[in-house]
Amino acid sequence: MAHRRWTTKSWKSKRGIRHGGHPFTTASVIRLLTNVIYAGQVEYRGMIYPGEHQAIVDPGLWKAVNTDLRDRRPPKTESTRGQQNALLAGLLFCKSCERPMIATYTAKGGRRYHYYVCQGARQKGWMSCPTKSVPASLIEDSLVSQLRTQLNDEETRLRLNLPEPDWQVFVEGEPTRLVPTVVEKLRYDGATGMVSVKLRTPQGSLSGAQQ
Repeated sequence: MAHRRWTTKSWKSKRGIRHGGHPFTTASVIRLLTNVIYAGQVEYRGMIYPGEHQAIVDPGLWKAVNTDLRDRRPPKTESTRGQQNALLAGLLFCKSCERPMIATYTAKGGRRYHYYVCQGARQKGWMSCPTKSVPASLIEDSLVSQLRTQLNDEETRLRLNLPEPDWQVFVEGEPTRLVPTVVEKLRYDGATGMVSVKLRTPQGSLSGAQQ
């Protein structure tokens, strides 16, 4: 639509004020695709009835498209914008679009399933980014595993000015305090499952597959 320079409908009010004619967004396209009027039907209080007007879209095609749209929607979350005590908050970025990945969760059966979701996918549409989301435990465990290997080298710890007590706390299974200290940025590639980590040193970087 953008390539063809198509815009939303423009119209003029009785006062002569012109409205519309804006570039299409994901939301405006979805509104068009899900409008049952184009299939010759009408919706009333959640129910769909045959309309008295002629369809401009085949009803079978409209139904197939809307079924596909429902299947593509991301899982609904509770308080997705709420504050999360996430290990990688502010550090994790999507490699595909270089946007931050936000910590959130879904609730099911009384349990919370935490994950990180690409901010670009949330804003532009679920199909706009190949990364989409990743379970928090998978990417956090991958990072911790890589850090254990990299920081096992004493010379690396010296370059990071990492105190020995902090390293011992990390070795004993408490990564929360250490990660923000030594990690500058993570990039997750949803297409390959690779996690690349940039440490807070001029030469510091490591990468590995998601575990």
